[in-house]
Amino acid sequence: MEPGDMRRTIGSVLGVVGVLLLGLAAVTAGVLPLGGAEPWSEVRLAPATAAPPVLEVVDVAWEPERPVQGTLFEVRLTGLPEGTEDLAGEFAGEPLHFREWGDGERVAVAAAPIEAEGELELQLTLPTSAGMVERRTIPIEIVPGDYRMERLTVAPRYAGGDRPPELRERIAAEAARARAVSAASHDTPRMWEPPFVAPRESTITSGFGHGRIFNEEVQSRHMGTDFRGAVGAPILAPAHGIVALVDSFYLGGNVIYIDHGAGLVTGYLHLSAQEVAEGDRVEPGQVIGRVGSTGRVTGPHLHWIVRYGGVTVDGMSLLELYGS
Repeated sequence: MEPGDMRRTIGSVLGVVGVLLLGLAAVTAGVLPLGGAEPWSEVRLAPATAAPPVLEVVDVAWEPERPVQGTLFEVRLTGLPEGTEDLAGEFAGEPLHFREWGDGERVAVAAAPIEAEGELELQLTLPTSAGMVERRTIPIEIVPGDYRMERLTVAPRYAGGDRPPELRERIAAEAARARAVSAASHDTPRMWEPPFVAPRESTITSGFGHGRIFNEEVQSRHMGTDFRGAVGAPILAPAHGIVALVDSFYLGGNVIYIDHGAGLVTGYLHLSAQEVAEGDRVEPGQVIGRVGSTGRVTGPHLHWIVRYGGVTVDGMSLLELYGS
């Protein structure tokens, strides 16, 4: 090939490359003219979607720092962005229900079982970014409670011993119904807000957690708080809730159970009168029943139960956390 022909060929190639480069620049700008045809429609590039924030530092604390057997306590998380979802936790086999408490803090109620010894694990699931979670396992020391043994004398038919099968079946069925209320409470939206009020403003005659010896036979722990009261004295709802169970039990006598939502349930035993019905909504301080002496009792009083899910706790720990 002659030198002139070679120069013309190279020039043609460079010209084609230049046209292609100009076309590419036009595409990048959003418009590509093709000869005399109408311009190509503008190409718009969507802005990149920002990834959810990564949780670099989430502090975990609880109050009190050394929970006691058979009590409620709070789990507190700080450092979470506002509106964080997919946050989950579990303690003693019960799910935790976190709520926003301002300044990126989330708070949940937890329960230490009365039979817990040493350390129990707090399980947390924290969202970190799209499709990612961080799982933490944190040991919490449970402090022994100061519980004692109590000796009581009751009518022989209430003392236990050789109960007929049908009576044992009745007692077991009634206990299962009460437990079902507590289990279902985890699916009920939280209705309560502090402060809680005491169900009675009277002397406590028997505290929570003490062993019970009926007619010289050790049978159980006292899993409630007994308030003094004459037959007919009023009993108050401690917080907003919905009445989940009203009935007459063999051991508990006339009973009421209130579901306050987010795992929290309160129960009222040995009543002389029940002044609410299942499905009723109650408010703090509302009269729901009257003190009585029905069921297995030594005299008229209110037996008050507080449960978080399936864990029965000292009701006074609820009032210590959220009382007025």
